[in-house]
Amino acid sequence: MRNINMDVLRGIAVLGLMFMNAYFFGVFEYGYVPSPQPPLSDNIIHTADLIFIDGRFRTLFCLLFGAGLVIQRQHPQLRDKQYNRLKILAFIGLAHGLLLWAGDILLIYACAGWLTLKFIDQPYNQQLKQGIGFLALGAVISFLLAFIEPDMSPLTRESDTFVEAYQDWHSSFFSGFMSNILMFVVMLIALPLITLWMAAGIMLIGVALYKQGIFVNGLTTKQLNFILPAAVGFTLLRLIVEPSTSVLTYALAEPFNWFAALSTALLYIHLIVKLVGNNKNKFTALQNAGRMSLTLYLMQTVIFLLCFRIVFPSWVLTFNRIDYWLLSVFIALLQLSFCALYLRLFKYGPCEYVWRKLSS
Repeated sequence: MRNINMDVLRGIAVLGLMFMNAYFFGVFEYGYVPSPQPPLSDNIIHTADLIFIDGRFRTLFCLLFGAGLVIQRQHPQLRDKQYNRLKILAFIGLAHGLLLWAGDILLIYACAGWLTLKFIDQPYNQQLKQGIGFLALGAVISFLLAFIEPDMSPLTRESDTFVEAYQDWHSSFFSGFMSNILMFVVMLIALPLITLWMAAGIMLIGVALYKQGIFVNGLTTKQLNFILPAAVGFTLLRLIVEPSTSVLTYALAEPFNWFAALSTALLYIHLIVKLVGNNKNKFTALQNAGRMSLTLYLMQTVIFLLCFRIVFPSWVLTFNRIDYWLLSVFIALLQLSFCALYLRLFKYGPCEYVWRKLSS
């Protein structure tokens, strides 16, 4: 029987990713750069991002990816195709990152999935320990690497550094293409150092918690009593730690955010499981989005690139955070409508269909 809770969660994750990814389609290496005099809404939305969005939906996707590997493992016809499916996903991610957008997560998930499969048949308590160990290892490496020439100088859209980077991305198609390749190479270098351990650690935690029934029943009272204070505590630490204050706070910001994102994502799972109750008649729009998450993820890249690189490149220079949010809301509504219409005619999304065919 299909897990409806996971479909809804996957839909929330793929749509939620936009609200952070949107900042990185103009000048990737800097993301959102404020105007010299940012509006009050920038501070409000930045705080909301740190509490509810930043890293939360990427982490939620990792947890769901790990749970999905367990589900595939339970079906002999899918079990034999797992490595091939991950290989095809890696190629899709490689093409996506090189040709379109350096912020690709598909290659990361494919590589982390390979590592996760090495431990997938272990008892869940060992998987949980291994996952926490991987996550801690990535956090320590991230902390140490942050001390290597950290750039903490304040940046605005009038800064020479930003203006130069903007011109590199937008002066010509070739220049933007080469800038994207350069940034993707940087992401590839970070993969074995940091992101692989982070993603694999979260996936293993997702595997362990799936075996405990979290995606069917939600968190137990004991788990909830641990996760809720952890979410509040790590989120407060991240809010307190301002990366531009000192090298130490710069180094601590990302690890704090990892653990805040993990505990918050687990609370999201608990909340949705209780609301949906595996009922196929609830949150059908989000169910549809979850069934087409790969298609929607790649579609978002195409839409944002059309907006920020081709049709409206000046948006990077004029958009405040509220503008990015409004654009993301509009695209989310557009994608939900697209899914509702598409799945009336077809069983799988177009990218999901191609992925299945290539993996068979």
